[in-house]
Amino acid sequence: MIKPDKIFYTPTLDSKAKIFILPEEESKHAIKVLRMQTGECIHLINGIGGLFEAEIVNPHPKHCELKINTAQLEYNKRNFSIHIAIAPTKMNERLEWFLEKATEIGIDEITPIICRYSERKEVKLARMEKVLVAAMKQSVKAYKPILNEASTFDQLLTRYSTAQKFIAHCYQDSKQQLKDVCQKGKDVLILIGPEGDFSQEEIEKAFQAGFVPVSLGASRLRTETAGVVACHTVNLLHE
Repeated sequence: MIKPDKIFYTPTLDSKAKIFILPEEESKHAIKVLRMQTGECIHLINGIGGLFEAEIVNPHPKHCELKINTAQLEYNKRNFSIHIAIAPTKMNERLEWFLEKATEIGIDEITPIICRYSERKEVKLARMEKVLVAAMKQSVKAYKPILNEASTFDQLLTRYSTAQKFIAHCYQDSKQQLKDVCQKGKDVLILIGPEGDFSQEEIEKAFQAGFVPVSLGASRLRTETAGVVACHTVNLLHE
């Protein structure tokens, strides 16, 4: 059984390595915090699909030495990808909550988008990356979601292309439920707007760029909730 508290993020781990030295921060956590000893087994994830089982051979608190016993290089790889472009929320904690839950559920790429009615125009990617890594370890995921630099709405329409493109908005236009139009096995990009929603001009531009308007249900959702609902809906379709 893989225990989340004994998973370590090792992005520099080569898939063919037989011996690996944990970085100082991870070594300290393993030896000083978890008090692990020689012979104990841990798991490593490199963020690009690799899940490794390793054994401690030298429990040094600054450079813990491991012997790699097994390697799975495409652990739980899926045949589709989910990319959610979401407007940053006013409070950092709410966006971080979305990142955590979406990672646990299963997401491949995230892009903060700056819209006309965005509550915040800047994001701190370094803090967001830490949230993604923690959620990846907790949910035993071997793939770390790609976190892109913030993009303006207009830039996003031309910068990212995928098989299925949807925009979730609250206007009383003709819309279908995301669950009814999303196709299994195809990559998907979903736009989630700010609390004030997308502007009518933005929605028109999205239509012209090939985005299909969708509903996420009868309730009016906050930005971060809408992002989680969209992520869960697509994942549920693939169960």
